Amino acid sequence: MDSPHAIAALAALAHERRLAVFRTLVVAGADGLAAGRLAQALDVPPSSLSHHLGLLEQAGLVQVRRAGRSLIYAADFAAMRALIGFLTEDCCQGLAPEAACTTGDCI
Repeated sequence: MDSPHAIAALAALAHERRLAVFRTLVVAGADGLAAGRLAQALDVPPSSLSHHLGLLEQAGLVQVRRAGRSLIYAADFAAMRALIGFLTEDCCQGLAPEAACTTGDCI
């Protein structure tokens, strides 16, 4: 992942509602959730949810597929891992965090 993609992903997550949507999709796993079910679970109006899902999809954090008449949204776990990898890439002088962090002040 490069800086522009990381910035887009972080910007998309830097909103309380979008973060809640993304975390709910992470919990749902690879099967994802239908948009209507997601709106109901988060008590979000469908039009508002559509906007937030669109921004998460543009940032590459969410994938969408059609199942009959429903749109199913799922977290893109590869993108999530890439973002986490980008954020931790240079931590701990190149050592694994658990090997380098003995003081508890790093990840």
